[in-house]
Amino acid sequence: MPAEFSFDVVSRVDPQELDNALNQTRKEIEGRFDFKHSKTTIESTPKAITIVTDDELKLRNVVDILQSRANKRGISLKAFEFGKVEPAAGDTVRQVVTIKSGIAKDKSKPLIEAIKTAKLKVTTQYQDEQLRVTSKSKDDLQKVQQLLKSLDIDTPLQFVNYR
Repeated sequence: MPAEFSFDVVSRVDPQELDNALNQTRKEIEGRFDFKHSKTTIESTPKAITIVTDDELKLRNVVDILQSRANKRGISLKAFEFGKVEPAAGDTVRQVVTIKSGIAKDKSKPLIEAIKTAKLKVTTQYQDEQLRVTSKSKDDLQKVQQLLKSLDIDTPLQFVNYR
């Protein structure tokens, strides 16, 4: 009886890499001339990043720096969901950046449909905000990975737990 092979499709951000990107962003802001004497802070929780600064121009600059640092650390920019710019205390502006984690049930349906329409001999299950793809052929699993990478979706995907 041939063995079953599988992998999981997940959407998550490595917290250590995110912390490194945030620290690099803070360090660059401290050294930049246009941020001298500004009230710029970047605070983070496991689910969100809060950026507070003097005005919208500086906020856009901070976001650009954060995006470039995250990209260099291998974090997909699709993992960030930028909230509205809102006024904060002391003539500052604030923006909350939500960090996407997990594949929502409604986001998994198009992925499962795409796999089914490819007519590969695989089974796909949604479980605990991730997809499990199982097959008797490793080649079919690789084709599924190529298919999912080629899709234009707003969620970053990683492939883990090869068995």
